[in-house]
Amino acid sequence: MKTVTRKKVWVVATASVFCVLGLFLLTPDKTTATVVTKPKAALNVRICKPEAADWPNNLSANGSILAWQEAVIGAELSGLQLANVLVDVGDQVKRGQVLARFVSDSVDASLEEQRASLEVANAALSEAEANAERARILGTRNALSGQQIKQYLTAERSANARVMAESARLQSEKIRKRQTEVVAPDDGVISSRSATVGVVAQQGQELFRLVRKNRLEWRAEVTPENLMRIQIKQTVNLALADGRTLQGEVRMIAPTIDSKTRTALVYVDLPADAAVRAGMFATGQFELGVSKGLTVPQAAVVFRDGSSFVFEVDSDGKVAQTQVTLGRRIGERIEVTRGVTEQSTLVAQGAGFLADGDTVHVVDTALTSTATKKVNSSVNLITKVEKSL
Repeated sequence: MKTVTRKKVWVVATASVFCVLGLFLLTPDKTTATVVTKPKAALNVRICKPEAADWPNNLSANGSILAWQEAVIGAELSGLQLANVLVDVGDQVKRGQVLARFVSDSVDASLEEQRASLEVANAALSEAEANAERARILGTRNALSGQQIKQYLTAERSANARVMAESARLQSEKIRKRQTEVVAPDDGVISSRSATVGVVAQQGQELFRLVRKNRLEWRAEVTPENLMRIQIKQTVNLALADGRTLQGEVRMIAPTIDSKTRTALVYVDLPADAAVRAGMFATGQFELGVSKGLTVPQAAVVFRDGSSFVFEVDSDGKVAQTQVTLGRRIGERIEVTRGVTEQSTLVAQGAGFLADGDTVHVVDTALTSTATKKVNSSVNLITKVEKSL
């Protein structure tokens, strides 16, 4: 009997609570009565207002990453066979480091021959100097004619000139000997290699390419109207194709415009430790300063017929399609340069489903929160009654 009584009480309490909830949900209040009198809403939307913010002024440009300077290392001698290649692509080298060697047997022989020729010239000079000295002594005693004295002095000068010529030829042979070794003209990294062991190279033939100092730069292509906005030493933020970013600095601006592409090159120095390679493509942003801008969520902007629009909401819930002019974009927000003010009330979400003149229902988060609290209180009341039984 007691159990039946408890069940009856619980049923009565539960029914009472749901009656209260029904009355709360069904009883029209002042707000509900107002909504009923309005035209049927086309969509439930959320609203927002444009916000003023300090945004950076950036200039976008595209370009390739290339070597700051690429040295071409070639053969200085002709007709010699390449004996050894000591480096490969990607190797770091130092100034003066030997990169390759030619077979030098013929050069060594020429060098020794020239040394011998110099010795012969030196011997002839010693004899000519001795004869000239005797001629000077005898000339003071009138033992020799003036013509004979002049002959001895001329022979001395000729022998001296011959020694100088043979010394120059010897120096030339020493230079040829040094040229049998191909050395790096500067510190850097080998970017290409065409040298092959056994090939007979010709004078001037390219053997290696060297990225000097391992230094790279980004060459941005900028239109003439934007070129004057860029200054030397400006900071540039680069975005690589793989998602990485790095920072550079403007080093030089080209003095001429390309007549074909109608763009000018801006040279941007990159950090020495940047993990990039010559030939990579990158997009950069030149930092030109900071200025204020009126921003809205990108979801609030609708693109139709090649133009940009937002939907303004009036106090009656009616929307008006307004054309706007867009500017900068950062993250999920976009700058509106013309068409709205800070007092404008805009549709923040769902604007793409609306047409000019539609009536919308603005979601009132405060009202929803109040109803949720009342329902939760009712559920708590039922729980308490059940526990008391």
